[in-house]
Amino acid sequence: MYDKIFSPKKLTLPNGKVVQEKKSKAVFIIIVVLIATYISVQATSFEAKVLADRWQEFFVIINEMIPPKWDYFGHIWQPLLETIQMSLLGSLLGSLAAIPVAYLASSNMMKHKLVVFVAKLLLSIIRKIPTLVAALIATFIFGLGTLAGTVAIFLFTISYVGKLLYEQIENGEMGSFEAMESLGMSKIQAFRYSIIPQILPNYLSTSLFCFEGNVRYAAILGYVGAGGIGLLINESLGWRDYASVGMILLMLILTVFVIEKISEHFRKKLF
Repeated sequence: MYDKIFSPKKLTLPNGKVVQEKKSKAVFIIIVVLIATYISVQATSFEAKVLADRWQEFFVIINEMIPPKWDYFGHIWQPLLETIQMSLLGSLLGSLAAIPVAYLASSNMMKHKLVVFVAKLLLSIIRKIPTLVAALIATFIFGLGTLAGTVAIFLFTISYVGKLLYEQIENGEMGSFEAMESLGMSKIQAFRYSIIPQILPNYLSTSLFCFEGNVRYAAILGYVGAGGIGLLINESLGWRDYASVGMILLMLILTVFVIEKISEHFRKKLF
């Protein structure tokens, strides 16, 4: 093991030339990981003893959630529907808006490097803003309610779908696009009839997958006043009403499961 790490092998090429294999960076990487782990432990005040002593408290709360409070279902239905609605609307509008943004960010479509740089920078900045923070900012602009949550999901969807979409456009086959341009079509027309058919299945699949995730993300947006079922979760946890929390989580899990199965069915049909 020592020889493999510290004593690089000598390789003989087909032409008879002997070259020395590059030294392994395994030791350096291990040292960096250990240092980063130590810094993380110090920064987070992580204590293994506390974890060992209190890990069972998690199951105490789980036990209090079971059985869930069945008669609480009447309070859940409307917020759950709001969560699905703002997830669906935000995902739909975000996926549609991602198309022109991805077009501007594609270097093989846009010859102006500044436009490409700005579009990619915009997607990168939006993608780095946590959805919860975006929802909090949106509540200050649009007020409390589902509109703020919809805007936050809309922004996240643009960044997520837009990033994957412009990569697909840049990796698309350009032969048919150039042929259509040479026949007199505009760049937009050539994009519509040449590139769109290539990226459409992946685009729809990515949009459906993003919608699945957005339903889960939307469940916590109520913590910052962005509406949905998160408000009920926050309220029930505040009152230590874990049986109600159990009912909320049960309904949320079932809803996400159904949405995932429907989405998976349609995504399989695309390929």
